[in-house]
Amino acid sequence: MSAETIRRRDAIARLEAQRATTLRLIDALPVRARTTPGLGGGEWSPKDLLGHLDSWERNALDALDAWGRDDPAPIDVAFRTMSLTDVNRRQVERKARRSFRAVAADTERTHRELVAAIDAITDRAWTRPATSRGRRSLGHRLGQILVGVGPFGHDAAHHPSLRAFVDEHARG
Repeated sequence: MSAETIRRRDAIARLEAQRATTLRLIDALPVRARTTPGLGGGEWSPKDLLGHLDSWERNALDALDAWGRDDPAPIDVAFRTMSLTDVNRRQVERKARRSFRAVAADTERTHRELVAAIDAITDRAWTRPATSRGRRSLGHRLGQILVGVGPFGHDAAHHPSLRAFVDEHARG
């Protein structure tokens, strides 16, 4: 199903299923490995990945709030001066000193908040442009924009590297 045609309920189901997979993979790790760098061959740990996913779901919530006021999403404003790499780096750095437990709790809370926010959107609003500017120009639909900013495929995009990390570090 394309981003343009995904129904709100299907988006929620996909969001929930992908997060469940992420959490199952992380739960398969020994506690020590959850804060061990090397995910995807890089510097992130599974804790950093959770913080990253939390940040992007928070970005989606902030976008919903801004669009409700007919304003641009804060993440879109940030992209006017920063690259995606810079945004991701800053978001992970901001959470680096927090414990795995704290990051996991924040991630769960934000996830529940996003699911509730999407659930509260009417089907009509889901298919309308997010802002009046969208109505004047590209006409992007709220559901299409949220799919595009990542929560519906974001977890899944990280699953291959997380699976490889789990295979390398899983309990013996």
